Amino acid sequence: MKLTSIIIPTYNALELVKRTVEAVRQHTDETETPYELIVVDNGSTDGTDEWCAGERVHLLSLPRNTGFPAACNVGLRYARGDGLLLLNNDVTVMPGWLSGLTAALTGIPDAGIAGPVTNYCSGRQQIDVSFADMADFQRIAAERRGRPDLAPVQVQRLIGFCMLFKRELYERIGDLDERFSPGHYEDDDYCLRARMSGFGLLMCPDVLVHHEGSVSFKRSDPGQLQRLVKTNRRRFIEKWRIDPSTFM
Repeated sequence: MKLTSIIIPTYNALELVKRTVEAVRQHTDETETPYELIVVDNGSTDGTDEWCAGERVHLLSLPRNTGFPAACNVGLRYARGDGLLLLNNDVTVMPGWLSGLTAALTGIPDAGIAGPVTNYCSGRQQIDVSFADMADFQRIAAERRGRPDLAPVQVQRLIGFCMLFKRELYERIGDLDERFSPGHYEDDDYCLRARMSGFGLLMCPDVLVHHEGSVSFKRSDPGQLQRLVKTNRRRFIEKWRIDPSTFM
């Protein structure tokens, strides 16, 4: 891939964005995997726009909080890369992360999306990681990179916390479905559409990233989050007549 566009949606989470951007810059070799950073700000009032301007990060500033799928779509339409990567603002990447995902995605002809494993998510991408601190986590991630016994695995579902896909796929199936705003099940929907269009999904066990997990939604009422998950699950089933738990 000549260029990967890394799209980071955010809302009032400047400290998380700082950490995520710093990790990308620290752990991504631009000579090996050129990239551009695009922060899509959902109407934050915490100084995100000023910080991005000072850090020379592409900023797409929205007037209000449109939710995760809509913000991702704004970033995707702006992106110049032939690789498109959706990255949550609470993910800390590790050395070799992007080169590992890129190698998997470009190494298998029919692959459309690649994703890492992590300490926190639903489904097969969550692995058991016991670590003392972020330095220890980084050591564990470095030990996993490139291990032949951790080759990419074909899966039916990838989670959108860190998801790299080909522009060819995006041009074929289009944007994330905004009916799932503010979030949950838009990634399940995208993966199903990719598979229906003939693209494979790859989980990369040798690429480990740290995910704090559901930070934006944890700030809201737990009951509200449960209702959102239930509602969007129902929307998925109504759209496809398929239970999404089939793909877990």
